Amino acid sequence: MAESKGILGSRRDLARVRTGEEAKVEYVELFFDLVFVFAATQISHSLLRNLTVLGAFHAAFLLMAVWWVWVYTSWVTNWMDPRHSAVRLLLFILMLAGLLLSTSIPEAFDSRGLVFAGAYVFMQVGRSIFMLWALRLHNRVNYLNFCRITAWLSLSGVFWIAGGFAEGETRFAIWIVALLIEYAAPAAGFWTPRLGASKTAEWDVEGGHMAERSALFIIIALGESVVVTGATFAGLELTTGVMVAFLASFGATVAMWWIYFNIGAETAKHHIETSSDPGRIARIAYTYSPLLLVAGIIVTAVGDELTLAHPSGHADMASILTIVGGPALYVFGNLVFKRIAMNITPLSHMIGLALLLVVGLCGPLLNPVTLSVLTTVILFSVAYWEYKLHTRRLAASH
Repeated sequence: MAESKGILGSRRDLARVRTGEEAKVEYVELFFDLVFVFAATQISHSLLRNLTVLGAFHAAFLLMAVWWVWVYTSWVTNWMDPRHSAVRLLLFILMLAGLLLSTSIPEAFDSRGLVFAGAYVFMQVGRSIFMLWALRLHNRVNYLNFCRITAWLSLSGVFWIAGGFAEGETRFAIWIVALLIEYAAPAAGFWTPRLGASKTAEWDVEGGHMAERSALFIIIALGESVVVTGATFAGLELTTGVMVAFLASFGATVAMWWIYFNIGAETAKHHIETSSDPGRIARIAYTYSPLLLVAGIIVTAVGDELTLAHPSGHADMASILTIVGGPALYVFGNLVFKRIAMNITPLSHMIGLALLLVVGLCGPLLNPVTLSVLTTVILFSVAYWEYKLHTRRLAASH
């Protein structure tokens, strides 16, 4: 039976069927994610080309925008079944718009601002309008949620488009207003006149699926780090410093994977699956906090590229901030995530942050490759410490 093309609503219910088992992440969702590998690469390269305070703010802003597009789409596929042709078509259209968005990233604050803004608004508002059509005849509560969401995204869309027509720092200021509106919306329950605010208990979230989707984006970011490292290393002369920097870079990527996936990802997934209010956990732990993790990975990738290009000599401030700051941001992101999703505050992470701070303060006395090796050792120490404590807890509980 084909989906209805009616204007008022889909006659066929496109929602995932809740069976009590974890919802499967479909291949088309992974296919959709490929666009964001490119987006992450574009952001890291943009930061590398403009290692200034303003360049860092621009990169952070673009990452927040790209993440927001992705996470809203993940919420949609948490509710809608991608096996339906209408949902698949939505994802393909969003992929095309996402590719246009990604290609505009390097010139978003210059000649392609309107293209970036137009693609962004099309994805955000267009996806929400699709959800109104899909939900109207089948899920009154979620339909009203998306009435609220559409209102907020339409309001921010006005600022996005206005910023696209503006120039220079005026554009940046207007776009900041647009992004602040969108980031404030979930925390405000998407409150709108007459409809009021949504309650997280009303967000019928499949916790396991949301956790897995978030984990897959972390994999995307780590993959981008591997791509940057490999591409840079391939074009360099094989000196001792370059080889050590290469090994340290790869080691840091492995350690970052270990810190998040060995314990945190699965334990947090269990917590959201068994929570009485998974919508609340999903709103904070899988909507806001993973952004810190992705930012840490991207900044670390930039630091790795700088180290590979210039392993010896004293490190300048940009190198120190990326080589040490990236891992510190990632460890801090894991600390926040585990506090929210698992209700624990790992001592290993706090000690790791303190050690990274010490290394950063000593940065002007060290060369980039030494900084890279030290941060990698600290990352592995954090991962191993947490692993041993977790193993002992498991042994004690049995």
